[in-house]
Amino acid sequence: QVQLVESGGGLVQAGGSLRLSCAASGRPFIGYGVAWFRQRPGLEREFVAAIDWRGNVTMYADFVKGRFSISRSSSQDTVFLQMNSLNGLDTAVYLCAADSSGSTTPDADRYDYWGQGTEVAVYS
Repeated sequence: QVQLVESGGGLVQAGGSLRLSCAASGRPFIGYGVAWFRQRPGLEREFVAAIDWRGNVTMYADFVKGRFSISRSSSQDTVFLQMNSLNGLDTAVYLCAADSSGSTTPDADRYDYWGQGTEVAVYS
């Protein structure tokens, strides 16, 4: 059983940066693909970024390309989402998810484990 805990959210001015972390407890992320999703107020959950189990393959939603970067620690117990050039449309609850197949996919149904989320609010 993998338990995921997100951290790093908060209030940030437009144009600023935040670094989100997704920590695994219970067992390391070894062998798991990990993704970030977000849920903006009143909208459906949407895919943000994913990284495969080795950290060699990444995938991004078009709206974050060039601004966000996903990475994972060498110890395989934490996945990060570096978010730069934030704007009001990035205000959301950000959730991380783990896929036991190890691959990268934007399909939320493929993920076996989910965290509770961390809130990001961007103000002008």
